[in-house]
Amino acid sequence: MRARRKQPDVPVPDNPWSEIVPGLWMGGHEYTGPSGEPQFAVVHDEFDLVLTLLRLPGHGPAPGVEHHVWPIPDGPLDGTQLTGVMRLARTAAEALDEGRRVLVRCYHGYNRSGLVVAHALVLAGRTSDEAIRLIRSRRSPWALHNELFVEYLGTGLATARLLEELAE
Repeated sequence: MRARRKQPDVPVPDNPWSEIVPGLWMGGHEYTGPSGEPQFAVVHDEFDLVLTLLRLPGHGPAPGVEHHVWPIPDGPLDGTQLTGVMRLARTAAEALDEGRRVLVRCYHGYNRSGLVVAHALVLAGRTSDEAIRLIRSRRSPWALHNELFVEYLGTGLATARLLEELAE
């Protein structure tokens, strides 16, 4: 698997988060506000569960909201990091089955959050290609522009994790 190319021209999203399927939202910590200027996305109590892949102080969620943090890079992941991604995706899928509102977030809400949301959709019965198309149509065409993450999804995260552990 290869590392993604840097893409400095990736636009800031137009909204803080987007609903991918009922109850499952994907977003970030920054978005373009109505004025056209970057704004910080701060989570309060809009969601029952927040899964954070890049934590920035002061961005919420509110006290009492279930919050799981698993910081990972927007690049190659080792076996432990992939295991955490799979755990978060399972947590999201279970929360959706319980009728909870779930936000998965990273910096812009494109790649790291997309990896978790796509895997949650795969756990719910979609193919990886269907999950990627759905995410890109609902969040942004820039979602999952990290080619390595798309390869992880195509291979299957469990298989990608085993391959990464063998390489270590």
